[in-house]
Order: sequence, then structure tokens, then C-alpha cells
Amino acid sequence: MSRNKATLIGFSAVLLWSLLALFTVGSAPVPPLLLNAMCFAIGGAIGLVWVARSGGFGVLRAVPIQVYAFGTAGLFGYHFLYFSALRMAPAAEAGLIAYLWPLLIVLFSGLLPGERLRPLHIISALIAFAGAALIVAGSGEGARAGALPGYGLALLCALTWAGYSLISRRLGQVPTAAVAVYCVATAALSGIAHLALEETVWPVGALGWAATLALGLGPVGLAFYTWDIGVKRGDIQILGTASYAAPLLSTLALVLAGMATASTNLLLAAAMIASGAALAARASRVGSIKHP
Repeated sequence: MSRNKATLIGFSAVLLWSLLALFTVGSAPVPPLLLNAMCFAIGGAIGLVWVARSGGFGVLRAVPIQVYAFGTAGLFGYHFLYFSALRMAPAAEAGLIAYLWPLLIVLFSGLLPGERLRPLHIISALIAFAGAALIVAGSGEGARAGALPGYGLALLCALTWAGYSLISRRLGQVPTAAVAVYCVATAALSGIAHLALEETVWPVGALGWAATLALGLGPVGLAFYTWDIGVKRGDIQILGTASYAAPLLSTLALVLAGMATASTNLLLAAAMIASGAALAARASRVGSIKHP
């Protein structure tokens, strides 16, 4: 598979993730751990079918247990934080903070051996984080106090996914089929934690079940396999760059579905976060041209 094709496949995950907030809101009032368990059971089933059809399960036996532990922790942690954030704070605003991860991927990749963190990287980070601050400051005082825990979880979310993606890059020899095991293990871990910590509340009506199924098939299913291919075989900085479209697409989806109001603060924050990631990507491209 060529590097460009792998990068394009990886970007399909970004398009699917732009629907993550929309489907998460539609799945309410399912609690976060139960939603994790349901969605990853679907995503894991997709992966197991694909593994069975593409060469069998023999490739999975060679993967070290610590790799499975890493992958499970990444998927479980990110989605538990994300689902919790969107249950505790306004969906569009919390989703935008969570979508700081494309910027963080570009910034953190600039700290890797052979890379450099440039002044434009710092400027881009300030712009994007100013957008996130605008979200918090733009809420009313009472609403802001109630939503702050959700915003904090959304920021942890962004850090978790950026770290997961960059470490996955260093695990390039691990087959993408291993993601199926991550999903199954995450579903099992989430199910156990749900039984211990949460009250069981199922999706409401056909719309709620459809949103949950769509989560499992797309943003919490197929997207992980295509993203894994992209970060391992494609250009991770281009993927981080292209991902700046995610906050805008996610916000647009919520507004068009009537689940968020297109306020000036919200649209400005989305534009600032996306622009920050775009500038960071430009800094990386210019640096790679000057320092081949």
C-alpha cells in the first residue's frame, strides 16, 4: 500500500469522527460506560469478521500482551472521557475542546527525534487554545461552573487521543487486525465497569438505538481500523493537518441537526481551533522543506 493511499484511508476516520458528537447526543441518556460497551462490541464484531476474512487469527498471536493493553487503554480512556464530557457539558462546546487533538498531534510530533518545534507552532497553539478559552468564557457564569468538569474531561480526551496516535506510529509493525482485540477488550472492560458503577439506562426509541448503532459501526468502529492504517503507513503530520477540518465539520453537523445553536462565540471558537491546527501543519510543512 502506498503512503498516499494510507494517508487517504486514515482521513476517512476524520470524516467519521466528525459525526461522533452528533451520534453521542442522539444516544442519550445511555451512561458513558454502557455506551462504551455497546459501541465497542459492535466495532469489535466488525473487526473480527474482517480478520476472519482477511487471513485468520494467527497474526494476533504474535502481538505482545503489552501492545493489547496499550490499545485497550487508549480506546477505553478516550471514549469514556469523551462520552462523559458530552454528558456533562454542552455537546458542541465540549466536542470542540476534544478536537484540540489534531493540533496536539502536530505539536507533539514536532518534539520527536529529527523534528523541530518552530515559532509558528507556538503561535498556532496559542490561537487554538484561545478558541477553547472562548468556549469557557462565553458560557454564563452559572452554566460555566456546571460545565467545567465536562470541559476538563474534553481536554483530557484530546491529550489521550494525540498520545495514542503518536505512540501507535511507533508500533508500525503491529498489524491493524490487533485493533479488533482492542475493541473487544474495551467492550468487556466497559461492561464490567458499567455493572459496578452505573445504573443501566438503554437508548430511547428508534432514534436512540439508531444513533448507538451508527456510533458502533462508524466513529467507534470502522474509523479505528482506517486511522490505524493511516498513522502507521501514511503521513502522520498530513493526517494531523487534515484533521483540522474535524471541529468545523462536527460543529456544522450538530447545528444542522438542531442540537446546537450557531452562536458567534461557537463559530469563532471552531474557526480558531481549526486555524490553529492549520497553522501548525503549515509550520511543519515549511520546516520539512527547509530541513529535508
